[in-house]
Amino acid sequence: MDVLPLVALIAASAAVAGAARWTPVPAPLLLVAVGLVAAYVPGVPDYHLDPHIVLPLILPPLLHTAALESSYLDLRANIRPVALLSVGYTLFATLAVGWLAYLLIPDLPLTAALVLGAVIAPPDAVAATAIARKVGLPSRITTILQGESLVNDATAITAYKVALAAAVGEGASWAGGIREFLVAAVGGVGVGLILMVPIHWLRRHMKEAMLQNTLSLLIPFVAYAAAEQVGASGVLAVVVVALFLGHRSWEVDFETRLQEAAVWKVVAFILESAVFALIGLQLPLVIEGLGEYSGVQVAWYALGVFFFVVLARFVWSYPATYLPRILSTRIRERESDMDWRRPLIVSWAGMRGVVSLAIAFSIPLVMDDGEPFPARNLVLFLTFTTVIGTLVVQGLSLPWLIRVLKLPGRDAQAQTLAEAQAQNAASQAAERRVDELMEDERNCLPQPLQDRLRTVLERRRNSVWERLGQPNPVTGESADDTYRRLAREAIAAEREVFVKMRDERRIDDEMMRTLLRKLDLEEAAAYREVED
Repeated sequence: MDVLPLVALIAASAAVAGAARWTPVPAPLLLVAVGLVAAYVPGVPDYHLDPHIVLPLILPPLLHTAALESSYLDLRANIRPVALLSVGYTLFATLAVGWLAYLLIPDLPLTAALVLGAVIAPPDAVAATAIARKVGLPSRITTILQGESLVNDATAITAYKVALAAAVGEGASWAGGIREFLVAAVGGVGVGLILMVPIHWLRRHMKEAMLQNTLSLLIPFVAYAAAEQVGASGVLAVVVVALFLGHRSWEVDFETRLQEAAVWKVVAFILESAVFALIGLQLPLVIEGLGEYSGVQVAWYALGVFFFVVLARFVWSYPATYLPRILSTRIRERESDMDWRRPLIVSWAGMRGVVSLAIAFSIPLVMDDGEPFPARNLVLFLTFTTVIGTLVVQGLSLPWLIRVLKLPGRDAQAQTLAEAQAQNAASQAAERRVDELMEDERNCLPQPLQDRLRTVLERRRNSVWERLGQPNPVTGESADDTYRRLAREAIAAEREVFVKMRDERRIDDEMMRTLLRKLDLEEAAAYREVED
C-alpha cells in the first residue's frame, strides 16, 4: 500500500488550513478552493472519497469532538429549535428538494430525486460552526447550529436508506419509512445511553492517563459500530456518549483532560482539513460520468438544485421560528429577544459538506433488477455542485451578512465579569478549605509554602479582574499579558540552564526531560490563569 499520497494529503491540507488563519477566508472554503485547483495539477494522485471510510472512520471522531465541546445544558435549553432543524428541516428538505428536482429534470424518476434530496439535506457538521465562531455569532445561534449538525446526519442517512430502498426496487412505504426512522433514532439513543455510563466509569477508574486517552480515541468508533451492528443510528450513539462524557469531564483527573484536549484538537484539525480538501479533489471523478449531458444542461440543473436547497431552508426556518411563538405564550415570554435577523442567519448558514458527498458516492451502480441506477452520475454531480455552491456562496457571504445586519455578538465585557465572579467564589471556597486543612496537625507546612499556596489562590482570583482594568500606558499590554510574558521569560531562562547543564554532561537527558516537563506544566498553568 502506497502511503505517500495519504501523507501528502494530510500535510498539504494542514498547511493550507494553517495559512487560512492569516487570511479573511475561513479554512473550509480555502481548502475546498485549493482542492479544486489541485485536482487538475499534473502529478497529483486521484483521491476517491470512499463512503466505507468516511462514514465509519471519519464521521464518528468529528462528531465526537464537536459533541464534547458542546454544552448539554445549552442544547437541552434549545431542544425545540434544534429538533425542528435537525429532524424536521432535514426531512422537509429531502421531500421538497427531491420533488422540485423531479419537476426540473426530465427523465429523473421520483425515487432517484428523493435520493438526491436526502443526500443534500443535511448541513455540514463543521463548516457552519467554524464560520459562526470566527465571525462571533451570538451563543444561542451557535448552539442551535451545533445541535443541528450533531443530529441531522442521522436523519439524512435514515431518509437516504428509505429513499434508496424504493429506488433500487426493494420496496418502501410510508409506514416502513417511519418505522425505520424510529428504530434508528430510538436505537441510536438507546445504545448511547447503555454505553455512556460504563465508559465513564472506566475513564474515572483508570489511573494511567495514556490508557485513558487510548480509550478516548476508541470511544466514537465503538459507539458507532455497536449501534450500526443492531441496525440503529451510529451517529446518535456517538453524540449521546460524547455529550455525557463532556458534561461529566470534570470527574476525570487533570492529566487526562490536558492530554485528551490536545489529542482531540490534533485529530479534529487533521480530519477537518483533509475532508474539505477531499471535497475539492473529487471534481474530475464527478465530471467523468457526465458524458450523456451537455454542459448547459447540467449547469442549469445545478443552479436549480442549489436554489431549491437555499429556498427550502428559508421556507422552513421562518415558520419553525415564529409559529411556536404564536401558539405558545410561554415561548413568547421565554424568547422575548427574538427578531427576524436570527432566523435569517440560521437560514443562510446551511452549508453542505463531506457527509453529503460520502452518501452520494455510496449510491449503488445497479438496482435489484440489474439495470443501472437512474442518473447516478448526475446525482453525484448535483451533490458536488450543491456542496461547493453552499460553501462558497453562503460561506463567503455569511460574515458580510452578519456585519450588515449588525447582529449583536457576545458581550466580551459581560463574559469576563461573569468569569471573574465565578473565579472569586471558587477561590474563596478554596481559601476556606485551606484554612480548615491547616488546622489539622497532619497538614502542617512551613510558612513559606503556606504563603505560596495562598498566593497562588489570590493570583488566580485577581487575574480575571485584572482583564477588566486599563492596559499598560507604555506597552499597551493588559496586566495578564505582561504577567504571561514575564512568566515565559523567567521559565525560558531556567530552560536554557537545564539544556546547558545537559550539554555539559552535568545532568543526563532523563533528568533534563523531567525538569523541562515541570517547567512546561508551570508555563501552561501561568498561561491558563490569564487566558481569555
